[in-house]
Amino acid sequence: MSQKAEPMYRGIPLSELVKLNMDSLIELLPSRRRRTLKRGLPPRQKKLLMKLRAARKSQRKGKEVVVRTHCRDMVVLPEMVDLTIAVHNGNDFKRVKILPQMIGHVLGEFSSPMKRVSHGNPGIGATKSSAYVPLK
Repeated sequence: MSQKAEPMYRGIPLSELVKLNMDSLIELLPSRRRRTLKRGLPPRQKKLLMKLRAARKSQRKGKEVVVRTHCRDMVVLPEMVDLTIAVHNGNDFKRVKILPQMIGHVLGEFSSPMKRVSHGNPGIGATKSSAYVPLK
């Protein structure tokens, strides 16, 4: 029987990552994220973290909660795994399901503000050669 392996971050299983205090977790993150978290979370990020903890409680009760946020610079922490967060991309909110592989990244990386450009066909007058349109 193949058992599903528990997700790991830098050799530590997710179940242990969730139990770590913030200082030990910060030491595992890359330097930019480590610096961001060592300086402390701004009030808007603290508020988001409280909403996520409330969403986790509702999720345990069986409700599916989507937390909407404009905090694109929030670092993904292990306690956010398996939650759905709607991240604002400048125009609307994109739903992001937080996976264990996202730990250490920021939310803005998963909600691109740019659309894919698909150009149509050029019309008459777009170029010099398009002035001549054959009749047949």
